[in-house]
Amino acid sequence: MHDYYRIPAAELGKSTKIPLKCLGESGEVFYEMAREMVETIEENNARGRRTVFIVPVGPVGQYPIFVRLVNERRVSLKDCWFFNMDEYLLDERTKIPPEDPLSFIGFMEKQVYGRIDPALTVPPEQRIYPDPLDPGRGDALLERLGGADICFGGIGINGHLAFNEPQPGLPVEAFLSLPTRVLAISRETLTANAIGDLGGAIEDMPPYCVTIGFRQIFAARKVRLGVFRDWHRAVVRRAAYGEVTPAFPATLLQRHPDALIYVNANAARQPF
Repeated sequence: MHDYYRIPAAELGKSTKIPLKCLGESGEVFYEMAREMVETIEENNARGRRTVFIVPVGPVGQYPIFVRLVNERRVSLKDCWFFNMDEYLLDERTKIPPEDPLSFIGFMEKQVYGRIDPALTVPPEQRIYPDPLDPGRGDALLERLGGADICFGGIGINGHLAFNEPQPGLPVEAFLSLPTRVLAISRETLTANAIGDLGGAIEDMPPYCVTIGFRQIFAARKVRLGVFRDWHRAVVRRAAYGEVTPAFPATLLQRHPDALIYVNANAARQPF
């Protein structure tokens, strides 16, 4: 057993290679993510600057809080650009339809943009979704905008960020340079996502995805991740204490200048 799996909850975060903020219930993790989204937008609005985020659909608990704060505080999102991390594909060229319950586009349009006062919400042309037919378009736009202020997200069971699946044989610098691209989803990821999203129906999970690259994630000025599941107990320890390796991509954030992982009490528990 690796020593980092023996770290008890009370000591989690000490001498870590990625800063951890250990909290209580999952709602606290989601609140912190939503709060940072809103406060960053407010600060940039006050300075007359645009806000650029890379955003996930998983975790999603931050979005109801974000929507409520935006509406209550009358925060304009008119100068915001939201780049979605990824999307499921039916094949290497075809996105799942937005009405599919697994669609990340459908989720964002209905549960986020559609619930914000139309006078405040992100303009449609500034809601950027990765395109399997032209994956470089979003990368070029993100670069023209000066990169992301913050990349928000979670960590997959095999350490993936967005759908950047492990590539054990790839050198670290090469993995850090990966752009937005189409990928076959690993069996590990399909299994974990099927448990969470389809009650274990692996055969109905879309087999492909288009994902933002690790280059775009790592170039964000800040990275903020939230972990809260049972299996995150091991995942967060390996990410924060383990060897830097493309075999577990989250470990690469040990090299990022401003990465932070929000950890709920469940994920902080010792794995075994």
